[in-house]
Amino acid sequence: MATGAGDDGHGAGARATAIPSVILNIGHAMPVLGFGTGSPSKPADLADTIVHAIRLGYRHLDTASMYRTEPTVGAAVAESVRADLFVTSKLWISDARPGRVVPALRESLARLGLAYLDLFLIHWPVAATAGGLPVDKGTLVEFDMEGVWRGMEECHRLGLARSVGVSNFSSAKMERLLALAAVPPAVNQVEMNVGWRQEKVREVCARHGVVVAAYSPLGAYGAFWGSDAVMESGVLHDVAAARGKTVAQVALRWLYEQGVCFVVRSYNNERLKQNMEIFEWELSEEEKGMIATIPQRRVSLGERFMSPDGPYRSLEELWDDDI
Repeated sequence: MATGAGDDGHGAGARATAIPSVILNIGHAMPVLGFGTGSPSKPADLADTIVHAIRLGYRHLDTASMYRTEPTVGAAVAESVRADLFVTSKLWISDARPGRVVPALRESLARLGLAYLDLFLIHWPVAATAGGLPVDKGTLVEFDMEGVWRGMEECHRLGLARSVGVSNFSSAKMERLLALAAVPPAVNQVEMNVGWRQEKVREVCARHGVVVAAYSPLGAYGAFWGSDAVMESGVLHDVAAARGKTVAQVALRWLYEQGVCFVVRSYNNERLKQNMEIFEWELSEEEKGMIATIPQRRVSLGERFMSPDGPYRSLEELWDDDI
């Protein structure tokens, strides 16, 4: 990964902070810390916020067709050096059908104003005949995993996506995908934080060289569907107070020490900077033991995809044993 240099907001010529990277199974690097743009309350100056994040040192920008932020991300990328950045977008459920994958990526690239993505993900193992939110459950259809993955592989073959992967795949669905993939998924982006540790998914992914990327690393705190289990955790507050860190920094440091990547979402300049100050210190064994006692509960359930007449009639059918 190119770390670059530039004004970080503290004076001309200051160097941007270097964020560590992992090497994907396709052979290129992905920064472990990304800037996420999936939020119902995006600021009007989101493009300026992204540019500021890039100046601070963020190099991974995470968007999706469903977020409706691809044009804004593209505008920010246009003000930077494309080769220095790692851009991720995602295939929405209405395009998760054979024959729709490559056209959908071309449409995302047009909105972004880019020639290629660094990473293209299947957003959910879900398919529908129509898009939009809220999801019309009458449009949900069976997810053709192999047919859709062949489309993802074609995106890679055409050079439209340097790497391809998935999001919200259970450990069982990962095993199934890995058994049929000619081009293996590089990443599985899942909900993961101290309150939902994803041991089963991480074990499968580690065994097959797939990088796990965490969304909602702070429990989607403040979102209408989120949880306060991370940011209001007494354990994290105790660790943070003892170490002179913020709760968010302790939560993100824990993720980093698990060997996963993570996508943060903040439009506050000071918190953006604090999120990057997690790489020069370590949690003690005692602190990690304390964090291991935090109760576990999935927050992003995917209930919008449940239907008595649809392909997923229960959470168990969507998540298999990972609930």
